[in-house]
Amino acid sequence: MKIALIGYGKMGKTIEQLAIEKGHQISAAFDLSNKDQFTVDELKKADVAIEFTQPDQAVGNIKMCFKAGIPVVCGTTGWMKQFPAVQKECTDGGHSLFYASNYSIGVNLFFEINSRLAELMKTQGQYDHVIIHESHHLKSSILRAEQPLPGR
Repeated sequence: MKIALIGYGKMGKTIEQLAIEKGHQISAAFDLSNKDQFTVDELKKADVAIEFTQPDQAVGNIKMCFKAGIPVVCGTTGWMKQFPAVQKECTDGGHSLFYASNYSIGVNLFFEINSRLAELMKTQGQYDHVIIHESHHLKSSILRAEQPLPGR
């Protein structure tokens, strides 16, 4: 598979390394240093685009992928106010977009465990919230999730 990387920071470089290890090709890697090369024609050389940039760039990058007619996987956070409009454009135009706020298996298990814990705790009247902490990178700050208990 030919992959266009949109955002070539730490995550983009990690994706590149993993993709190559799995036998995929990087058709292009775009960042601020070569933004003039980020065109529909260049994107069309890829089978898929993987977008990990900044919130103020994500929507424009996704729309450029739509124009190129290639599926886009997006991991950029902070642009969710615009998500309904992007989702509508994606659906109406027959495009493909896969978005997640975090692709870490550990973080997604953490969110699911926290939701399940809130369900279990709702029968305990003395509690109105459940809070758990998770750290999925050795040098990262602790992730905190607070889940109001249903019905409270």
